[in-house]
Amino acid sequence: MIQFKSNLNIKNEQTNLVVGVFSDLSHEIINQLDKSLNKRLSSSLKERLMPTKLGDITPIYPLGQIESKKVYIVGLGQSSQFTVEKCRQTFGKIAKSVKDDVTILLETFDCKEVSINELAMICSEAITLATYKMKTYKTEQKSTEPTNFFIHCDTEITEDLNRGIVYGEATNSARQLLNEPGNKLTATDLANTIAKFANENELEVRIVEKDEMEQLGMGGILGVNRGSVEPPKMIVVKYQGTPRFENVTALVGKGLTFDTGGYCLKPRAGMEAMKGDMGGAASAFGAFQIAVRLKLPVNLLLVIPSTDNMISGDAIKPGDILTTMSGKTVEVTNTDAEGRLILADGITFAKHLGASKIIDLATLTGAIVAALGSETTGAFTNNDAFFAEFQKAADSTNEYIWQMPLFPRDQKSLRNSDVADLNNAPVGKPGAIMAAAFLKEFVEDTPWIHLDIAGTADAKAAHDLGPKGGTGVMVRTIARYLEQQA
Repeated sequence: MIQFKSNLNIKNEQTNLVVGVFSDLSHEIINQLDKSLNKRLSSSLKERLMPTKLGDITPIYPLGQIESKKVYIVGLGQSSQFTVEKCRQTFGKIAKSVKDDVTILLETFDCKEVSINELAMICSEAITLATYKMKTYKTEQKSTEPTNFFIHCDTEITEDLNRGIVYGEATNSARQLLNEPGNKLTATDLANTIAKFANENELEVRIVEKDEMEQLGMGGILGVNRGSVEPPKMIVVKYQGTPRFENVTALVGKGLTFDTGGYCLKPRAGMEAMKGDMGGAASAFGAFQIAVRLKLPVNLLLVIPSTDNMISGDAIKPGDILTTMSGKTVEVTNTDAEGRLILADGITFAKHLGASKIIDLATLTGAIVAALGSETTGAFTNNDAFFAEFQKAADSTNEYIWQMPLFPRDQKSLRNSDVADLNNAPVGKPGAIMAAAFLKEFVEDTPWIHLDIAGTADAKAAHDLGPKGGTGVMVRTIARYLEQQA
């Protein structure tokens, strides 16, 4: 639980206290605490017995001088170097470190880059992210009492704390979806999860089944699905936040619930991680949840093409020809380049339903990991003004993105098939760029941003804002972009 606390009597407060301390300045509330502790705090700091280095957390024991059993002194470094990113990471580290109920003295964590209201939002968001624990299927699980976090501030910040919780919970929702095993999260399961949220919030939801896909000519997703016993789903949810359904942003997420690579089979090592190949769908859904829960005055379409990519006697083979919903034909030269095939139909369908702008997310290529590593998302666009606004949102959430190039020559490279309009994976060409260029063929002139999150959707180790596993990357950035547009 995260809750605003307006009144605080330092001597009589029974929860443990959390205080931020800069190396070069002191807040009035710290002086009050120091007085109650008979100058122990100031003398310890003066004699360098208590570090103020960024991220150091030092517990001190009041020994009856105040009712709190423990006071956590959190080093913040120099005030001029305390950025929003450092602030968010610090709150996450605090949330992971404390075990008992605490009261955070928010104003001692003053970050000059943001207002106290934004600081409160960052605080509750970071706590929610850092305390997420992956749900597992172990028969014996440790049960722990949740820690209560009280946030003290002289300013009313309840609404800001709640906003941060919404951001954090939606990101955690995306994390959990990505962490689910392939047999526990099929396309049907994903559709049911999204439909449940839509129904709870009285939203219009449409699940396009296989027979309707055939009528609509969705040959991309149907082709990828041919090797599977699980039926494909095209999941669509509409959110109308203004009187007229116009200026519609479509969030299109790759929902590949497991990817073997098909007949272009992936190696065994690491294939179990392919349960996370629906990370794009998870993050798109997470951002959509924030917009709905905050009742943002924007109009959205959530479009999730979902299936798995398996091998059978009927699975597509290299050299097969598919006809997508757009009418364009594709020669499948690589069955492991399947994400772009289902996204092609998802993008076309989003346009058919009235999308004015499109943001697509996908764990699409290993090439983007080779280019940018595991902490930066690759971004492609056909509209620089759209991307500039999106970049502002990414800067505010500290989710790193890097714009990658797309040139006319890249589109030309896709058109080298002797038997179809497009080649889904030209040999010898840059993989991430070819994947984006392929999607651009279906986007055409609609303002569009493509986010390749193959490297950033999954964390290989625990970090200050969460455990290893799904990250829910781009959930917060997309939501912040939508807030900017509201």
